[in-house]
Order: sequence, then structure tokens, then C-alpha cells
Amino acid sequence: MQSPPQAADVIVLGAGIVGVSAAYAIRERGLSVVLVDRKAPGEETSYGNAGILSSGSILPLNRPSLFRALPSYLGNNSAALRWDPAWTLRNVEWVLRFLANAVESRVRPRATALHGLIGASLKLHRDWIVRSGEPQRIRETGWLKAWRSEALGAAKAEQDFLAAYGIKSELLDRQAISALEPNMLPVYKVGLLHSQTASVDSPGNVTKAYARMFEGAGGVLRQSEIRALLSDGDGWRVVLGDGEVRARHVVVALGPWSPDILRPLGYRVPMAFERGYHQEFAPNPSRQLLRPIHDAEGSFLMTPMENGVRVTSGVELTDRDAPSNFSQLEQVVPLARGVVEFGDAVAQPWRGSRPSLPDSLPMIGPAPRHPGLWLAFGNQHIGFTTGPATGAAIAAMIAGEAPSFDASAFAPGRYL
Repeated sequence: MQSPPQAADVIVLGAGIVGVSAAYAIRERGLSVVLVDRKAPGEETSYGNAGILSSGSILPLNRPSLFRALPSYLGNNSAALRWDPAWTLRNVEWVLRFLANAVESRVRPRATALHGLIGASLKLHRDWIVRSGEPQRIRETGWLKAWRSEALGAAKAEQDFLAAYGIKSELLDRQAISALEPNMLPVYKVGLLHSQTASVDSPGNVTKAYARMFEGAGGVLRQSEIRALLSDGDGWRVVLGDGEVRARHVVVALGPWSPDILRPLGYRVPMAFERGYHQEFAPNPSRQLLRPIHDAEGSFLMTPMENGVRVTSGVELTDRDAPSNFSQLEQVVPLARGVVEFGDAVAQPWRGSRPSLPDSLPMIGPAPRHPGLWLAFGNQHIGFTTGPATGAAIAAMIAGEAPSFDASAFAPGRYL
């Protein structure tokens, strides 16, 4: 049944962490907002991540060390990266642009941009999670990146890079790792504790808490299929499965589905889909993890979550909607069991798609040819970390103000 047309100052498309954050930040400024998604908040890509609020995720994935790792990926059996040859042939331009950004001269400018975005976002997360009534979900225990080999040089280089941006970390040897995580088996020789990083016990439920906060502030949440985005005079009309909404402004925050809604408007978004998998397992109550663990050489993350130990796998480069391939997850779960004891799976394996642009930076800002159209997507591996500041930046721009951080590197015009 069709609902009568609805009107608002702003429509936000997408109820992941970025869209929910944008909707709440815009509503805080007094504008009427309708937030639309086909699913309930936090049930797509924002659900399946490792739940880390990472101060140190300023190094883009495409950096010079990538070239050294490429030979290990050619056999297509690495836990870190699997790639679909057919997808690669169809997307050679994206691959080449991604590799072109992996040069030394392009690392620090992007790291600086991400540092500003992440710093602003962590402040908002820490504020909002308390404001939303869910402070128990955040843990200020840092996260540990650990190496099984004598990788002190790699750990020290990463520490030095982070220190240049004022980000604190601690180098740990085997004994110090055991003191930090006494329930882990002593498989790691070197560790780097990101001490200014927090984590949450359910990124999906945190996103839902922010959505409830948005509704509590007078925002409107609407669950419906998004069928079209149409220019409508000096505003916009969004056609839904059960009606339509009109507004002066519209924010596209649909993550990996953003290119689809923008294509009819003439925008060709150079997006790839870095798919990832996770599965959760019953924890051993007497052998629990205290913080997220990143196994640098095993290419997986383990995080203690509300429902159990979540094991997340590496990157799969293929079409967004290609059939699931759980081989990477199956490869790393035995490795994870060799680090900490946990029981049987408590849920089916999960798959999501990280929306990634060739420079590993999101799009945050106005669409270049359509007034009132705002883009907020492409946050790749750090969407949960960076969602609040991405949304707050869009809110500021709609109000005609500058964001709290330098967002120039994220301007959509660099690709569109």
C-alpha cells in the first residue's frame, strides 16, 4: 500500500553507521530528517566489522609495502587476499588506480587526511555512545597487533609512523603479550598495542542505539526499498517501495550500493568491493579475550563480542553480489583456535562488502553537478570508526559551515 508523499528538509539514504550518523548530526542542527533503508539500522556492512574504534588506522591499505606482498597473492590462496580473475579483468582500471596510489609520495597526505577524520570521529563515538544510553558497550582496552615471527622491525616502523601523528602505542615482547592477554597461548613474539584505541561489543547494536537517539531527537526512520532518486525542481524526490519522500537535500550513504542509485544521474563511481567474512563462536568463560587481536601474519582479527568471539577474515576482491566463498574464513579459524580456546559456532558465517575507492579514502561532500546532493560513502575498512565524523561533516556542509576537520581530500569531485 502506497503511503502519502512525505516531505523533509533532508533525506538520508542508508542506515549504516555513516547514514545514521549523518541523520543524527543533521537533526541536531534543527532540520527535519527522514532516514531510509530497506533494512533496519546497522544490519548490512556496519554489522559485520571487528568493532574497533581505531586511532591508528591512518595507513591506507595501498602503500609501498603492498608491492612486496603482491607475489604472495598471485597464487590466489592467501588468507589476506583472494581475487576473482574475471572481476580483475573487468576492473583493470580500478586495480591500476589503486596500485598507482601505493607510492610513498601519496601515503602521508592520505594518512594526514585520515588522521583528522578519525580523530574527530572518535570524539563523537565516545560522546554518542554515552548519550545513547549504551556506555557499557565501549571498552577502552586498546587493540593488539601481533606477529608470530621476529618482526620487531615492522612493529617499530609502524610505531614510529603513528608517533609522527601523536598516536601512542606500546611495543611488547612475548612475555609482555602474555601479561596483557593471559588467556592466549604464547604464539606471538612481537606485539604493538594501540593504546588509544577502543572497541565495542556489537557494532550493529551501537548503530541501532545511535538510530534510536536520532528518532528520540525527532528524526523519522523509514524502512522501505529505495527505487529511484530524482531531481525535482530545486530539490529531490526519492521513490520508495511504499511511496515517496521529497526534500531540499539528499544524502547518499548507501555504502557499496551507492553507485547504483547515482548511475542514472550520470555519476560513474570507481568503487570496488573488498568483501569480508566473519563467524562468531561460543567463548570459553575461563579463557576470554580482553581486547581485539590482529594476527598480522595469519591475516585475521579476533574480537570479543556480545555473542561470542568474532573471527574476521581478509579481503576478497570480486563482484559485490557474487556467491559467498568461505575459503578464507575456513583458512583462518583453525589459526584463531590456536591462539585462544573457543567453542562451536553460535551463528552462520556472515559476508559483507566494504566500499572502496582507488585512493582508500571516502567521498564526503557535495556532488559536483547537482545542488543539494551530498555523498558520504567509500569508508572501506574503517567505516565503523569514521562513521560519526563523516556524518557530522555532511551536516556541517549542509548548514554552510566547515567541518571540524579538513575534509578537502575527501571531495567527491576528485573522481566525479
